[in-house]
Order: sequence, then C-alpha cells, then structure tokens
Amino acid sequence: MASTIELEKKELRRRVREQLSLLSPEALRRSDDALFSRFLALPQVEAARTVFAFWGISGKEPETARLIRNLIVRGKAVGLPRMLPGRRMEVRRYDPDKPLVPVSFGIFEPGENCPLMERERVDLALVPAVCYDRRGYRLGFGGGYYDRWLEGFSGMKIGLCREAVLQDRVPVEAHDSRVDLLLTEEESLSF
Repeated sequence: MASTIELEKKELRRRVREQLSLLSPEALRRSDDALFSRFLALPQVEAARTVFAFWGISGKEPETARLIRNLIVRGKAVGLPRMLPGRRMEVRRYDPDKPLVPVSFGIFEPGENCPLMERERVDLALVPAVCYDRRGYRLGFGGGYYDRWLEGFSGMKIGLCREAVLQDRVPVEAHDSRVDLLLTEEESLSF
C-alpha cells in the first residue's frame, strides 16, 4: 500500500505535468534561455572541469541539449546518466560524435562505448526534477536513481526550475536530497 507521501508526490507530479502542458513552445524556449543563461554565468560552472548534466525530456524538463553543447564549447567534460539494473545509475562522458541511445519514457542516454566518469571526478551535478521547492528539495520522477547516486556526492548540486512550477514545499522523505543552489528564470536560491 502506498504511503501518504507517495500519494502526495504522485498527485503533485500530475499537477506539474498539467501546468507545463499549458505553456507554449515559445514560453518554454524563453524559460530555457533564461535558465541556461543564469546557469552559465555561475562562477561554480566556470570553475568546474566536469559537469554531470541530463538530456532534458521535451515538455517535461528544460531541453538541455543546447546547454550541453555550450558547456563542451567551454571545454567542460560533460557526463550524462545511464540507468542500470536495480535502480542504479552511472555517469558516462557525452561525446557529440556518438549517438545517444533511446531508452524508456523518452529518455536518451550514452551507450556503453562512452567512457565512465567516476563520481569522485565530477565537480558539479545539474540535477533534474519534475519541480523544486523553495527549500531546494526536488520532486523527482519516482525511480530514486538520483537520490541513490547523489548519496555521498561531495560536488556542487544545482537545480533548474521554471517559475511556473516552483513550489513552496514538496513532500519529502528521509532519502530525498536537496540541491546546494536552485535557479529559476528570476531567482537564485542557496542552501
């Protein structure tokens, strides 16, 4: 039987998806432009040699392909998640010359032919979410992959959240982690 918090998370995911579906492609593009500009202007991003990013799912997350290309042009090594059995995840270095592999739920990930990036060598993680709250907690997609990977991660954790879906509070369980810095189109929130 699902817990009350699990049910709250499920309902919030539904509401946020509904809110995002009401935004026009132009509004999403403007939001992405503002989020990416704020992210790239951070001194922590400038100082990072390795960035663990994510390949954004259209309509659900910021479409980070442009951001990733910009990071590579700036000389950053960029890693992307690759899901493993047992709800585990590894980071593989993104190579623009190697096609990403489509997996479930519209997710694309690097193949096994891309080099593994050790967690200890990642300077900064851009953490995806359905939405965030003003305390830096995220509502993930429900698989727990990132919460497991982030456990023990000592680098900088940054989230991007559209103002349209920023929450005052998301339901939180003991295993849920939060980011160090949250960016919206208008705000920078540090924790």
